[in-house]
Amino acid sequence: MLYNTYSDYLKNKYGQRVYKLPVNLPITCPNRDGTCSAGGCIFCGEVGAAFENLPSTMSVSEQIDENMSFIGHKYKANKFIAYFQNFTNTYMPIEVFKKNISDAVKDNIVEIAISTRPDCIREDYMEFLHELSQDTGINISIELGLQTVNYKTLKHINRGHTLAEFIDAVLIIKKYGFDICAHLILNLPWDDIEDTIECAKILSALGINQVKLHSLYIVKDTPIAEMYLNKEFDMGTYMDYVNRVIIFLEHLSSEVVIQRLIGRAKEEHTLFANYGTSWWKIKDTIDDVMRQRNTYQGRLCNYLGGSALKKF
Repeated sequence: MLYNTYSDYLKNKYGQRVYKLPVNLPITCPNRDGTCSAGGCIFCGEVGAAFENLPSTMSVSEQIDENMSFIGHKYKANKFIAYFQNFTNTYMPIEVFKKNISDAVKDNIVEIAISTRPDCIREDYMEFLHELSQDTGINISIELGLQTVNYKTLKHINRGHTLAEFIDAVLIIKKYGFDICAHLILNLPWDDIEDTIECAKILSALGINQVKLHSLYIVKDTPIAEMYLNKEFDMGTYMDYVNRVIIFLEHLSSEVVIQRLIGRAKEEHTLFANYGTSWWKIKDTIDDVMRQRNTYQGRLCNYLGGSALKKF
């Protein structure tokens, strides 16, 4: 096995294929509304991360019902994950949060996945999710946008938090036993290969359960778009990204589930995305090169558990 795939993980956990149903709330982010910053991350566009979502004017229940009907019919699916995807889904008053999440409790929903920022994790929100999970039997997972462990790069991209907030969020979430998925952009121009390796090592040491990788998109009308047009940085090559993914996987614990190796973005929204090719071609290249190199996830994960004491 080249790496620990999300599809296999879900089949093993739920006994069959499970599909995510995106939920789009009418919310923002503390890095956009002035709490951390008014500009937001330099790569984030007005639509956020979810260009395929239903309108946020629809209720949570309506979005889930419509998506469940469509995906269930198309793929003959019976089990689903309600995925609160866009912007920062814990960034709201606790009572509003409770209402939104509770509205996702439906027949055939086996998990609720909540995407948020490391600086938007608090004990009372986690307490509610823990009680909800116990009462309904629905699993909870939290997706944290980290992007990089390099605190200087985090400042450069105006992320509004550092590595410390990510570690704090992970420690809080782990008290409640929820799965944690970390989001990373592996080819940020201000990171080098050592940062890629350190990302893998820190996620492994923290016991992160899942990872989502994607390459940097240059979304139109964003601060990074102006930098890109002014040639202020080099995006590297297609094979640079492939190599970073492989090196990351080699240093990552084999226990970590890989939700994805590459993301997608609409062509009309971007100046640059996935080196002008399709996401599946990049994935296939990663797989092919890993086979050629006879390598696999965790091959170089030899740094945990008192590694310097191995001779004793």
